[in-house]
Amino acid sequence: MLLSKGFEVEMYTGSPQGEVVGLSDRIVAELEGFVREPDTRNVEYTTAPLYSYDRLLCALLKPRRSLRETLKQWGNYTLIPGSTLSLGESDTFYRSDPNNPYHTHIEETYGTTVVTSSIHINIGISDPELLMQAIRLVRVEAPLYLALSASSPFLDGQPTGNHSTRWSVFPQTPQHVPLFESHAHYINWTEEQLALGTMYNVRHLWSSVRPNGDRRPYNLNRLELRICDLVVNPVALLAVTALLEARLWQMFADRRLDPLEQSDFPASSRASDLMTLTEENEAAAARLSLDAPLRHWKDGQVILARDWIEQLYQEVRPVAKQQGFSCFLSPVKKILQEGNTAQQWLRLHQQGLSSRQIVQNAIIEMEQQEQEFEDKLCQPSLVA
Repeated sequence: MLLSKGFEVEMYTGSPQGEVVGLSDRIVAELEGFVREPDTRNVEYTTAPLYSYDRLLCALLKPRRSLRETLKQWGNYTLIPGSTLSLGESDTFYRSDPNNPYHTHIEETYGTTVVTSSIHINIGISDPELLMQAIRLVRVEAPLYLALSASSPFLDGQPTGNHSTRWSVFPQTPQHVPLFESHAHYINWTEEQLALGTMYNVRHLWSSVRPNGDRRPYNLNRLELRICDLVVNPVALLAVTALLEARLWQMFADRRLDPLEQSDFPASSRASDLMTLTEENEAAAARLSLDAPLRHWKDGQVILARDWIEQLYQEVRPVAKQQGFSCFLSPVKKILQEGNTAQQWLRLHQQGLSSRQIVQNAIIEMEQQEQEFEDKLCQPSLVA
């Protein structure tokens, strides 16, 4: 049996010309399964936890197809790829729920730095101590998943110098989140942050990866990877997810695979040293994604993100093969060869296309891709 997997997908709505238009109030009122974000220009849907990658692909596509049809009925509206306000209006907050005090806090504290879109990958792990170990491992390797998914090189019509502008501006809150050494450590730390006011509520933990569950911080049942930019190609997203799942299966088989045990940093300062390294790696991956020079958590040695991912791919491929999902892992190689979305967009920009032309072409390509996948892979007989 594979691990359960689910996605939280945040997307912008707007026009085929690339303007982002706030429609979340209408979407949430008329379509089941969609929830509003603080700013009305993006909307979120969540897939149910599933074990099968085939079913996951269709679960990703079907709400988007339904949303597209509804948007077309309302006018000339569509879905827009990318994880930032690529073409403009990053200076204005459009509140989706003026009466929500949490949204008021977010707008007043962070402004439009939170008006981004992304993919959150949830993996089911019920044992709390095993979950904490998984979070430690994924936390120090989270920059690799950002490097694969980066899709936000533009803001307000211009390249920013970052491949993931979203992660470079997104307010990670609280400012310093430790490497949780146990479930008790996580509970005590969370209670302390709530008492200090550095967290508004238990949801207000915005780091690259966090524990999640029905009653945080006490009842937990999944790991939530939050660092990824929006990946609109479902096959590429499943490949990133398969890399994550295979790494977790590898950890389950070898419980020594724990940064707090296997790192060469001095034991007395290991936890803080690892967090300093990881924060620097996240910033580097936000800047240059696959071409970022990172420092490995095991020995501190510099390694390019793409080379680290290649090493990890070779390590976990036998695990994925044994578990029966290696075919979903293999598109990682294509991302390494062709570049992520941000790198592809920046190449087009260097060739003379404007950011607006690039986004408009990506809008068309995304819709065509969805239709093709749905026609080939998501007919009723395949998902029964």
